[in-house]
Formats: sequence, C-alpha cells, structure tokens
Amino acid sequence: MNRFPTWVLAIFIFLIFPTANSEDQDLKQLKQVLMQFMDKLSPGNSVRDVKWGWNMSSDPCRDQWEGVTCDKQNYVKKIVLEMSNLTGVLDANSLCMVPSLGVVSLKNNKISGLLSEDIGNCRDLTHFYISGNQFSGDLPDSLSQLNNLKRIDISNNNFYGELPDLPKISGLISFLAQNNQLDGQIPDFDFSNLKVFNVSNNNFSGPIPDVKGQLTKDSFSGNPKLCGKPLPNTCPPVPTSIMPKKKSNKSSSKKLLIFSGYIILGLVFVCFFVYKFISKKRTREHEEKGGNEKIEKADTASTVPNSITSSEFKADGVPKTAEYSLTSVETGMVPPLVVLTSPLLMGLSFEKLLRAPAELLARGKNGSLYKVMLNDGVNLVVKRIRNCGISSEDFKTRMKKIDQAKCRNVLPAVAFYCSRQEKLLVYEYQPNGNLFNLLHGSSNGHIFDWGSRLNVADIIAESLAFMHQELREDGIAHGNLKSMNILFNMTMEPCISEYGVMETENQDQSFLSPNNGIESSNAGHAYSTFKDDVYGFGVILLELLTGKLVQQNGFDLPRWVHSVVKEEWTLEVFDKALIQEGASEERMVNLLQVALQCINPSSNDRPSMSRVSMRLKSIKEEEERSISSDP
Repeated sequence: MNRFPTWVLAIFIFLIFPTANSEDQDLKQLKQVLMQFMDKLSPGNSVRDVKWGWNMSSDPCRDQWEGVTCDKQNYVKKIVLEMSNLTGVLDANSLCMVPSLGVVSLKNNKISGLLSEDIGNCRDLTHFYISGNQFSGDLPDSLSQLNNLKRIDISNNNFYGELPDLPKISGLISFLAQNNQLDGQIPDFDFSNLKVFNVSNNNFSGPIPDVKGQLTKDSFSGNPKLCGKPLPNTCPPVPTSIMPKKKSNKSSSKKLLIFSGYIILGLVFVCFFVYKFISKKRTREHEEKGGNEKIEKADTASTVPNSITSSEFKADGVPKTAEYSLTSVETGMVPPLVVLTSPLLMGLSFEKLLRAPAELLARGKNGSLYKVMLNDGVNLVVKRIRNCGISSEDFKTRMKKIDQAKCRNVLPAVAFYCSRQEKLLVYEYQPNGNLFNLLHGSSNGHIFDWGSRLNVADIIAESLAFMHQELREDGIAHGNLKSMNILFNMTMEPCISEYGVMETENQDQSFLSPNNGIESSNAGHAYSTFKDDVYGFGVILLELLTGKLVQQNGFDLPRWVHSVVKEEWTLEVFDKALIQEGASEERMVNLLQVALQCINPSSNDRPSMSRVSMRLKSIKEEEERSISSDP
C-alpha cells in the first residue's frame, strides 16, 4: 500500500487548517510583546511567572494572567497593574503592539524614566493612568494623537515642560496632572466637556482659559504665576505695544497672490466699464424706440469676478457666466456689506473682501463656497447663495435675528451682503472640515469612535433645540440641515453652519408624507420647517450609526435602515467600526430608535428637538456612567 510522503501530508494539513496556524501565530506574537513589555516594567522579577501567570507556556486570556482582562473574542482590552511594586520603565512600543488595548492602569508603582513618543501608537487607548510613579521629562507631543482617549491621569510624577496639544482630543472628559513640574500656559481645553480637571501644584503661568464655570480654584492652586478666574488674583493688563508679526515661510507666495489679485482687480474694472458702456448704449437704444420695458440684468452678466481667467470672456470682451464671482453689481451701485457684532472684522468693507485672494472650495445647486484670505492673515469663508427663496428685506431681518440668538455651537455669520439677485454670507474659516468628510472622506488622523459620535449628536441636538426655542416666534429654522453643514472648530467641537440661510429644503421628498404640502401653508409653514430640521437631524444620526452615505447610486439610507429593522436584523445597521470597537449595542439601539422617530414620514409624529435633546443626554449619561465604572 502506497503512503503519502510526509511533505504532501504537511501541505494538506496546512491547507485544511490555515486558520488555526494563523491564530497560533497571532497568539505567540501577542505573548511575546506582552512579555517584552513586562520584562522592561519589572526587570529580573521571576515572581510574576509563578504568582501572576505571565509566561510563554500559557494563554493571557484563557489562563487569566494577572491584571489582564479580555473580551469574548479573546482580545486583550485592559492591563491593570496597580500597586504592584513595578520598578522598571514603560516600554510603550511593546505596549502599543497589543491590538485593541483600551485601558492601561499602572498607578502607584515605582516606574521611572521618560514617557516615550511611541505612546502615540496606542490608537485604541481610552483610559491611561500612570499616576503615583517616578516618571520624568517632557510629555511627548504624540500624546495628542490618541484621539480615543477619555481619561488620562499623569498626576504625582516628575513631568516637566509644556503640555502637548491635548485639546485636539475632542472626547477627553478627565485630565489629572497635579503635583508635577509642568510649566507654560494651560491650553484651551473644551472645559464644557471635561468632568474632572486638575493641574494644581505645578509651574504653570499666564491667564487661565475660560473654564465655563465648570471648575473651582482647587483645580489650579499651587501655581503662583497663574492668574484669572477662578483664582482670586486677576491678570495684569495686556501691554498696548504692537508686537512684531512673525515672518511666514510662505510670505513670498502671499506676496505673489496679492500682486496677482491687483492685476485681476484691474482686469475686473476694465471689464466692468466695458459692460457699463454696452449696457448704457442698449438703454439709450430702448429709450429711442420708446420702449418702456425694464432691462433685467441676468445674474451671469451682472457679476464682478474675484478670480477670473481669459477663458471666461467672449472674443468681443463681454464677460461670459462668471461662475467664480463673489458679488453682483446692480445699476452701477454696490449695496453695503453688513458687518455684524464681530471684533475680528471691525473695519471690513465690501471693497476689502472683493480685493482679497479667493479659493473655490465647493459648488452646489444653490451657490458656491469660497475661502478668502485677508491681508492681516484672517481666513474667512464666503457662501454665495442664489435662489434661496427669501426676499432681500426678509434675509436682512433673518440674519440679524440669528445673530442675536447667540448659541455657542451655531456658527454665526460675521457679515453678510444682500442684493436682488444673490446674497453673500461671511463666516470665520473652520480648519478641521465637516462631519461628512469625517464620516465618509478625509478624517485628518481623527479616529471617530462611538463616544465621539455620541458627543457630536448631543451637541448638535442641544444647539438645534436652543435655536428652535429662541427663533420659534420668527419661524426661523435651519432649513438645510445635513452633515456637510456640521463643521469642526480648532478644538474639534462641532458647530452648525448656515443656520437659516435657506427656506426649508426638504430631504427625501418621496419619503416624506404627502400631507407636508398642507402643513407648509400659512401658519403651519413655520411648524413644518422646524419638523424638517428634526428629519434632517434624524438622517445625521443614521450617518453616525451606520457610517453610510445618505444617497449613492440609487441607495437611500432612511429606506435601507427601515427595511433592515423591519426584517429584525437591527445589528446589521451599525457601522462595523463601532461593533469592532466594542460600542454598547444597547445604547446604539436606543440612539437608532431616536433617529427613526425623527425621520417619521408624518411630520406631526416627529418629536421636538428639545425632546430629542433630552433623549440624547440620557443616552450619553448612561455611556459616561459605564465609562466611570471602568478602572
């Protein structure tokens, strides 16, 4: 009887059981990095092999290594070794090679040395506690790259130097750094989101940022050079001498832009005078014929381009459609630019706005979006609107009422321009993009975990509820709420943009109930626009939960979610990234229920935004209680 050669049998076994081999290799690699981490943390300590179970012949999860906690899929989620007499150094490189590691607590040991830049590779870390040790040196800048961090405790060590850019971590709710030797100014954290904060007994100096009334002096005591509330010592007045501006390494390119702007402006005026000459000639011809018709200037012939090319002109010198224009000129007179209550732009005129270099950011069916760079280094965004469905007078009144509402997370227009055929809105430029890009496009290194998504939903809901309450009597809703209109500021805090710019722009009309046409008449119109905002918010919740686009190649997100839920496959709805992260299924389902109420086909059955906000705060509080119960 012939027998298979040994090598053939080996290949056969490998092909049949490749997964087992892969799992064994992963487990071996995991044990190696954990043992390397422990060797540095506790050099020469053999006790851990016997009492703690840390050795290469056992399994960290199944054999329950001391201080190691795993999930149901045998992924290491926590390493908690507190008061364990650890005397070595922290090998952050090995630590961060443990996949899905969320919690590290090494409190009250004798660990010394520096905190390595490698700590920035622990991207899944949510809780990091190293208080009560002997760490020293500067805190690494890479610490600010841990976008999933919720709580960090570095207190009672010997850290010195300035804090890294920790406000970049949008979901941070606890920061403890007392009893170190840190210095410099305290960064402007999102104090409205921080539940616990303490930097007492360090060497910080300068004014304390606005803490939104959340903290007491105990959080800042023991820093003799600190001043301002909540401490009793006030800050000295700021010197009135003008500080010299720092030279930018891009100064030459800026000069080139400015020079180009002047050339373009000259061309603009030449074209404008040609246009005016032709226009007056045509007017005289009409008058000679006795015509009483009014000459209506089309939007495409009455725009002064801010950035143009030769291809935008006809051979006879008459301008073609100026798709990149920033303003309209009617009957030879330019309406004034209305600057609202913004100290940033005091003295801004329409002429300055026109002369500034502009960059096209986006173009939509109702207008275009431009980034405008002023000479003093201020960046603005100009929204050019056409066919917004609002008369000029109503638009002016609307903008002033929205400006008076003053909501922290509703981005205010700093100026506006209003003519018969188009309108401009001027906003401060927000550098961190919008919610749409964060979910579906460029994340710029920001990890958008469950806690961050829930926080964004809560802030948007609260802000919308506030605006609806403030502007209810005026009937001013957002009118075009979508993820592209949720922007992120310097601290990655969400802000609602373009509030009240458009008359309501219903989302999927085919999905809405037919009685919306009745509700939109007369007194019911304001009610309907607020309910349309609720619908728009519900769609944003679906984007946050599913990670899917609202519309794409015939795909319709609200319809798809309804169909999946109807078939009782609810878990199939949620973004796989949230499932892998270990987000609470119960709270995701609760948020999904809120979203489904918001997109109810009958607007009468949709909840108010104040009620939605209350529901979200309840879900968020449950999430925070769950986090607080972790070590």
